[in-house]
Amino acid sequence: MTDDAFFGFDTYHIILVMLGGVIILARWLPRLVSQREPAAAPLLILFGAAFVLILPEARPLPDPREHPRAWELISELTVIVSLFGSGMRIDRLGTWSDWRPTFRMLAVAMPLTILTLALLGTGIAGMTLAGAILLGAVLAPTDPVLAADVQVGPPLEGKEHPVRFTLTTEAALNDGLAFPFVYLGLIVAAQGFAPQAWLAEWVLLDVIYRIAVGCLTGWLGGKALGYVLFRIPGNATLAETGSGVVAIAGVLLCYGSTELVEGYGFVAVTVMGLSLRRIEQEDRFHRKLHDFCEAIEHALTAGLLVALGTMLPLLLADLELSHVAMALILLFVIRPLSGWVALAGLRMPSADRAIVSVYGVRGIGSIYYLCYAGSHIEFVDEHSLWSLVALVILASTLLHGFSVGWAMARATDR
Repeated sequence: MTDDAFFGFDTYHIILVMLGGVIILARWLPRLVSQREPAAAPLLILFGAAFVLILPEARPLPDPREHPRAWELISELTVIVSLFGSGMRIDRLGTWSDWRPTFRMLAVAMPLTILTLALLGTGIAGMTLAGAILLGAVLAPTDPVLAADVQVGPPLEGKEHPVRFTLTTEAALNDGLAFPFVYLGLIVAAQGFAPQAWLAEWVLLDVIYRIAVGCLTGWLGGKALGYVLFRIPGNATLAETGSGVVAIAGVLLCYGSTELVEGYGFVAVTVMGLSLRRIEQEDRFHRKLHDFCEAIEHALTAGLLVALGTMLPLLLADLELSHVAMALILLFVIRPLSGWVALAGLRMPSADRAIVSVYGVRGIGSIYYLCYAGSHIEFVDEHSLWSLVALVILASTLLHGFSVGWAMARATDR
């Protein structure tokens, strides 16, 4: 063996070193100044960007604008696990009054955000109507993956503060409910803005049917998995093994089968988590299953955020001043104002109302939707969309990551 062969540096091994080192560093550094860890997400992105500036070839995933499929699959799996875990977090479903803020955020704040972003996309960024609609759909949902720091605690922990309950249930449901608007963007891109040709089908199929099927299959899947885990056979249930592998397999089964019958799998796995949590509610296996899902989610999320960081120099190369303006308007005006309007009239303290309105972090879900759209149709505005979405994710993780600990402590200590 020659010296050159012995001391050769393989790019794959360099990427492994980079991933491991960046993830450890991003998780460890915040501990030097605080016991909280929300700052890890922006650090993962920034450290990934810094590393690739030193070694440009050290990118774990290809350019998502050219090869979106790998990004789509990994982000999809991450969101699936996160949504199921969000459903599992809810110890008590509560009453209608507990869910009213969530309903308002989904039915008022999210459509307002989509509409406003679509108008800004065409008016400020000069996007096509289809691209602007897609932009609104991609950036409207609160990300369930990066929103863990504002959500309720794990199963059996209790003490579900109204602010945390609202943000948890919003993040759990709005990823699936944003899908009709993604389809709307695809329809407009393919057929043009001619509502008479596609509006009825969009409402019946993409809004009513797909959401209804997702709710039904999720409820049935949760019930079925609950019986398999806790009830049958009665003398040797799978829950007694403490393994979460079967449960995760059930989640994948539910998601895949829902998609096969043209339902929304994101809605299904959320409802599945809520449904499963109602079976043997005091069993400690719920906590074990949640922790198992959370570990998978954290690993996938860390890798994706570092990969996104390595792509930042390429994605932000197409950044324009209008993109910066739109990102700032979204984070500082659209989301807070739409949330504030949506929660008007509820008996919610002003501080709680402000926190719910402001803390809608954008992240992995936005990556998935954009990759999904990119793998189904070629958009004229694709490069602009990626630049803006990457900037919003970076700014959102910075803004929310470094302030969420203080905000939630203020809300829950009162």
